[in-house]
Amino acid sequence: MFSPRRFIAIARKEWTHIIRDWRSLLLAIAIPVVLILLFGYALNMDLKNVPAVVWDQSRTPQSREFLSLFDGSPYFSVRQYHSGYARIQDDLDSGRAMIAVVVPVDFSRKVQQGEPVDVQVIVDGSDSNTARLAVAYANSVGMIFSRQVGARRMGLMGQGELAEPVDLHPRAWYNPDLKSQNVIIPGILAVVMMVIAGMMTSVTVAREWETGTMEQLISTPVRVPEIVFGKVLPYFVLGLLDVAIAAALGEWLFHVPLRGSPGLLFLSASVFLTGALFFGLAVGIVMKTQVLATQIAMIAGFLPTLLLSGFVFAIENMPALIQLITYIVPARYFIALLRGIYLKGIGLEILWLNLLLLGIYAAIMVILANRKLKLKLE
Repeated sequence: MFSPRRFIAIARKEWTHIIRDWRSLLLAIAIPVVLILLFGYALNMDLKNVPAVVWDQSRTPQSREFLSLFDGSPYFSVRQYHSGYARIQDDLDSGRAMIAVVVPVDFSRKVQQGEPVDVQVIVDGSDSNTARLAVAYANSVGMIFSRQVGARRMGLMGQGELAEPVDLHPRAWYNPDLKSQNVIIPGILAVVMMVIAGMMTSVTVAREWETGTMEQLISTPVRVPEIVFGKVLPYFVLGLLDVAIAAALGEWLFHVPLRGSPGLLFLSASVFLTGALFFGLAVGIVMKTQVLATQIAMIAGFLPTLLLSGFVFAIENMPALIQLITYIVPARYFIALLRGIYLKGIGLEILWLNLLLLGIYAAIMVILANRKLKLKLE
């Protein structure tokens, strides 16, 4: 029969180990801070101040007006004005510039006569994502200038204002400023918990196998569920503390709004954390060595959370086979919960299926960890 007294004794023993190993405890507290700062500042998908160079062959008021739209835009920063392709290529090769704008000699004449004029835009495609955004914004600058010229010509001809056949008014819901940090920061919670839960519990159990203390523990009257749940409890508390730290830093440093229920956030985190903890425990029980436990926890836990959950890369853009694989990655459902709670402010009436699937994952991991330790004892 499950004994609460023995369970508390195991949990107290595990907590004592955590306190004594102050380096691991410090690492567990520092990881959320480091990941928030690293991903929040470094993993920024917003296009701002892309270094640009210009070759203005026209050198007219019209060409300067056109180029001022680039220089005045928050998306581009004109660094140099050149007079040949050699200097442009040198800047693109060295990384001093990512985009080059070449205005032709007859730019002013064609603009004044209302003729189509070709402006060359050269982009460094070695960073395909940024290059794609830069080309899109450069096209937008060209369209803005064309509309200004068209409106000015119609005004001079006395034909009134230029009327657009379709006037679009785009509006982004949930993330009005389209800040990538508002999407990235909630996802970091999943990464933090997988690192803390999956890796630390696996290493802890594997260390006990290596030092022989697990055999001593097994020789006592304590039962398998008491060992498993007793070992998990201190890391569960530590994991929730990390969630609170990551959430506080996200709001304090990056002003990421939490529009939904904090209670639902911690409920979802608790379910995901439970599954991750017992996953790490099962890995440590099976591997029995710290090196192997760390490697397996990294490959099977951390990497899928980072790459296949939709945290960094949109699942819809992945190949069909990879999209099918993502359905067995629990972080996929947790990140959907996080973004729904953080950005949309929705509740279980919409997110219940994601929470249910996380609960199934947690239950499977609990059963697996208990089963694996029981087999080791037989």
